[in-house]
Amino acid sequence: MRDLNATLIQCELAWEQPEDNRRQIGDVIAGLEHRSDLIVLPEMFTTGFSMNAIGNAEQPGGATQQWLQKLAVAYDCAITGSIAVHGDGGVYNRMLFATPDEVHYYDKRHLFRMAGEHKRYLPGGERVIVKWRDWRILLQVCYDLRFPVFSRNRKDYDLALYVANWTSLRRLHWRQLLVARAIENQACVIGVNRIGSDARGLDYSGDSLAVSADGNLLADLENRSGGVAVQLDAAALQAYRESFPCHLDADDFQVE
Repeated sequence: MRDLNATLIQCELAWEQPEDNRRQIGDVIAGLEHRSDLIVLPEMFTTGFSMNAIGNAEQPGGATQQWLQKLAVAYDCAITGSIAVHGDGGVYNRMLFATPDEVHYYDKRHLFRMAGEHKRYLPGGERVIVKWRDWRILLQVCYDLRFPVFSRNRKDYDLALYVANWTSLRRLHWRQLLVARAIENQACVIGVNRIGSDARGLDYSGDSLAVSADGNLLADLENRSGGVAVQLDAAALQAYRESFPCHLDADDFQVE
C-alpha cells in the first residue's frame, strides 16, 4: 500500500447551471500545481442542493459522467462527487467515482428529510467501497455522516469520503462528526463541502477537511475557495492500527 495524494476542491456552486459549474471546477483543476491520485468535489456539484430532481437529473452516462471520465484520463487520477441521476423508478443523488478506465457509483442512502429530499429522490441501499491505487475507499454523501452504523468499518476500508452541501448553521456538527468517523473507524476521512449561498438563501461555510485515522487534521479549507492537496500516509495508517488495534474488539452486526 502506497501513499495517496488527494485534492479537496471547495467552491461556490451556480444554482442549477451544470455547464457553468463544470467550467469553473475544470478551471480550478487545470490550475492545480500538484499531482493528484484523487480529486474530491462537493455533493450535487453541477446544480447545488436542488429538490428539482426531475428537471436536473441526467441520464446514466450523461454529460457530467463523460466529463468526469475525461478529466480522470487527462490527469491520470480518480475524481468523485455527486449529481442527480435518473435510475430505476426515479432519481438518485448519485456519487460518481470516475477513473481512467471505469466509473463506479454509490446512491445516497440517507436522504435529508428536513429539505424534502426523501420526497424527491430514491434512497440507495448498497454500501459501496472502491479500490483505487491500493486504498479501499468508502463512498458516502452528506447526511450519511450522521449514521455511523452504516459507515462502520468492518475491516474493509482505509479511507471514507463524504461529499456534502452542509449548511453553516450546523458547521460544528460537520467538523466534529468527520473527526469522530475517523477515530471510531481507524480510517482516514475526507469531507468536501461547498461555500457561498444558494437560491434558497442558505449559507455554506465550507470547512472541508482531511482527517487522519487518529483524528488529527491534515487539511482544513475553512471558508476558502480552491483546491488543497493532502498526502495520506499509508505506513502511518498501518502503524497506528497495529499499535492500537481496537478494531479487533468491534461488534459484529448486519445492516438491513
